[in-house]
Amino acid sequence: MSGSIRASNLLHQWWIPSTKLPLGTRRRRSSRLPIGLISALEARLGHSLCLCQQLQTATGAVIDKSSKHEMVGAFQKLPMVMPSIDILSSAQRKARNVTPTKGIANIAKRERNRGAKQLDALMKELAVPLRMYMEKFPNKRFLHPYERSLIELTFGEGNYEEVLGRVDALRKRLISVGKQHASLCAKSSSKREAEERLSEGLKMLEDVFQLGRNAVDDLVNVAKTLRAMPVVDPQISTLCLVGAPNVGKSSLVRILSTGKPEVCNYPFTTRGILMGHIVFNYERFQVTDTPGLLTRRDDDRNNLEKLTLAVLSYLPTAVLYVHDLSGECGTSPYDQFITYKEIKERFKDHLWLDVVSKCDLLEDSPANILEDDDTDRYKRFGPDGAIRVSIKNEVGVDELKRRVQDLLLSQMARLRAEKSQVES
Repeated sequence: MSGSIRASNLLHQWWIPSTKLPLGTRRRRSSRLPIGLISALEARLGHSLCLCQQLQTATGAVIDKSSKHEMVGAFQKLPMVMPSIDILSSAQRKARNVTPTKGIANIAKRERNRGAKQLDALMKELAVPLRMYMEKFPNKRFLHPYERSLIELTFGEGNYEEVLGRVDALRKRLISVGKQHASLCAKSSSKREAEERLSEGLKMLEDVFQLGRNAVDDLVNVAKTLRAMPVVDPQISTLCLVGAPNVGKSSLVRILSTGKPEVCNYPFTTRGILMGHIVFNYERFQVTDTPGLLTRRDDDRNNLEKLTLAVLSYLPTAVLYVHDLSGECGTSPYDQFITYKEIKERFKDHLWLDVVSKCDLLEDSPANILEDDDTDRYKRFGPDGAIRVSIKNEVGVDELKRRVQDLLLSQMARLRAEKSQVES
């Protein structure tokens, strides 16, 4: 590329457009460079310019994408939002400490100068934090699809934008009222009038803020909720545990990873996405425990179930599907089989491992029994190739850990292959 740049510079010196020649200068062709060399340089320059345009286009696309679309992790970049009472008390204290401009001898002028400056200070101390929040909270349209789904499922469709809209409306109202009363105070004709307008303006600004303070406090709760959500790195191989409620997913997460989810014998114990990690061969892997799926149409699913589907839809995960054939989980084996077939077909591109949990509660069935019906066979044995595990009796645990490691290594190889393909 350096040779091409030198060729470009040389040609720029050799061919000077007539519009750029100094006045009264005639174009001359130097005899120092042969015509053949010039043609070769032009050809090389043309190739270099074409290559540079391609690189510029590619780089421009990447820059444009990165400037708009966030990778996973946007929630951890959210600012700390001050409670409304703290914003107001801080603003009032700073406004009171504002003094008039030095050198004003006239008492009336000095008082209206002080009043206008204090009103302007209070307005800015209230409005500037709100503006900063509006700039730092991401536009939902530009978030990673997984994080966009988390916002919608956690707060409801449109509620995130509604809170931000109320905060921005409060900011605009404060600026409007502050400027109006600062202008009135600056036009006061006497010291007493300036004091009255200052008092009136301060009260008006405080009333406006108090009236809209709920928007700020709602934003505090939004920020806390989003920051508390687990970070999932799509570049790291991830194992997602899926299954009906109360089939034993959380118990498996506890023995497989560093995650410590709540383990109870009732449905929907898992109230969100819970994260853990596995480390082996000097590599770190992620494990997610997801809310249980029931046998019903997507339109009828609750937000917890939709959260599980969002993880499978938007994150490159390997699936550990957990089945409970004992009848203890509250979902019949028949319903589990229906849901399993639907999820397996929908996410058939994912790497997959099936586990039958609580096998200590199952009656032993000869492996060579042939069932004519797939459902009956599933009720006895689970899916073909499933590992039987009992956390209580530590049955199948070692085999499960070995198979999970193999699955995660395969997922890691797939991610690296996809990354190399994109980079090339």
